[in-house]
Amino acid sequence: MAFSTDCRACPRLAEFLDAGRTSHPGYWCRPVPPFGDPLPKLLIVGLAPGFHGANQTGRPFTGDHAGILLYDTLHAFGYASRAVSVAADDGLQLIGCRITNAVKCVPPQNKPETGEIKRCNDYLREELAALPADTAILALGLVAHKAVLMALRRKAADYPFAHAASHLLPGERRLYDSYHCSRYNTQTRRLTPEMFHAVFARIAADRKETLCLS
Repeated sequence: MAFSTDCRACPRLAEFLDAGRTSHPGYWCRPVPPFGDPLPKLLIVGLAPGFHGANQTGRPFTGDHAGILLYDTLHAFGYASRAVSVAADDGLQLIGCRITNAVKCVPPQNKPETGEIKRCNDYLREELAALPADTAILALGLVAHKAVLMALRRKAADYPFAHAASHLLPGERRLYDSYHCSRYNTQTRRLTPEMFHAVFARIAADRKETLCLS
């Protein structure tokens, strides 16, 4: 099931995109493709495009508040060529990193329905299958966490979500969890830059340890 920016498998989301295209003619308003290195050392899985962010620009976490902390952190840890992402053609490049979403189309109220998550999961399953064996996976939020496990056909109950948690998956791959870097979470301080950076530091430390053992 190859990813297509013309996908209309979810009627509610397709209708919402059609309405968005009418009200905001300059917006991308299509399924948002993954962005970054095709063979990454780190895959970041978000929830879904934001209406005035990725749905506008056509690039994950670009143009909205959620991308502020994410891209700043990616730059700090050497995964991005710059700290700010404002447009799909701004020249920013990801280094050893790829960003995708559990649901590729913007949902009303930023809340995808269960059936939409399941239909879009085939795309995520293909993305995960194509990753190098040593790629770390970072899920931003519970929905992304569950979507990754669904794509890998693992039971969610065996891998409980918690901020800063690390889960060993079959094949020695690791799934890491973080609270989503949404406006709500960052402004309420549920997720601070220090907390987010600590997750990336844990990933870096684990990768260094693995390389030393190999």
